[in-house]
Amino acid sequence: MLDRLDELARELADVEARLSDPDVYADQARSADLARRHKELEAIVSRRRQLDARADDLATAREMYAEAGPDDRALLRGEIDEAEADVERLTAEIRMLLLPRDPNDDRNVIIEIRGAEGGEEGNLFARDLFEMYRAWAGRRGWALEVLGAEASDMGGYDEVTFQVRGDGVWSRLKHEGGPHRVQRVPVTESQGRIHTSSATVTVLPEAEEVDVTIGPNDLQIDVYRSSGPGGQSVNTTDSAVRVTHLPTGTVVSMQDEKSQLQNKERALRVLRSRILAAEQERAAAEASEARRSQVGGGGRSEKIRTYNYKENRVTDHRIGLTLYKLDKVLAGDLDEVSDALVAADQAARLTEVER
Repeated sequence: MLDRLDELARELADVEARLSDPDVYADQARSADLARRHKELEAIVSRRRQLDARADDLATAREMYAEAGPDDRALLRGEIDEAEADVERLTAEIRMLLLPRDPNDDRNVIIEIRGAEGGEEGNLFARDLFEMYRAWAGRRGWALEVLGAEASDMGGYDEVTFQVRGDGVWSRLKHEGGPHRVQRVPVTESQGRIHTSSATVTVLPEAEEVDVTIGPNDLQIDVYRSSGPGGQSVNTTDSAVRVTHLPTGTVVSMQDEKSQLQNKERALRVLRSRILAAEQERAAAEASEARRSQVGGGGRSEKIRTYNYKENRVTDHRIGLTLYKLDKVLAGDLDEVSDALVAADQAARLTEVER
């Protein structure tokens, strides 16, 4: 590890030198890439410096302890314990920072939520999940933009698609992908019986145009009149757009905007992200069976989380976490769940690297 840290310290010095070059500064894309790399390296190298300093403190304290009298040893014992804890903490932080980066860490996120099991109750739960993520985005200072929404008859969502932008959105939101189960008394239930319904959440890294190659003959674009719940017309012009990627059969429809051009642009954003995600999953499956899924061992068909209204309980089945604060979670207080998922993912990746 020390050899690797020495290499990174040299790279940091090189990056700092290049950032001070006027030609590099004038190239915005190159400068942004270097600035991002500088931030990553500085986090590692600064901790290395702290680690070296605390290791020196520890060695000094141990030497003094060996030569100290009984009256001074209690004080020195405290200094040794504190320095040992710092060395252990900084070493663990550095090991985490040295893990291979997720290639999507700097990307924004596109999320698709669909009502699944339970009919209209599943659609209503899809709306609840959307409101939960919107509140969480507000708490974390992320920007959320709705790209498209198909409302259901009772005010839920057959499907809602939205983009989230901000620092660390992928590292947090990637763990939200999968089926979410709700256990509660539906508004349509007259006898107070608890029903189980579900909605699915798909999390996609947002793709840039350069990330996905789409040939001029790869797309079929259809336009039609947009409609609302129950099929009623909400637009008198053919502004809705359906884009089909012929090589993969991927279909994306957008109708929220009055402009056909805006709906097409949004549909292409989602289409590129779906294609990129599919390519990345295929590559990950080929590279490592162990990394095919997200946190935990469950596949996409397994429920990743249960929301039980009667007990005010939320359970994440992948890491065995149960919290009795469902009301707060649905209000956007997801940090405790998210922190546990991020920690579990880091621990799993660290175990895999050290095998």
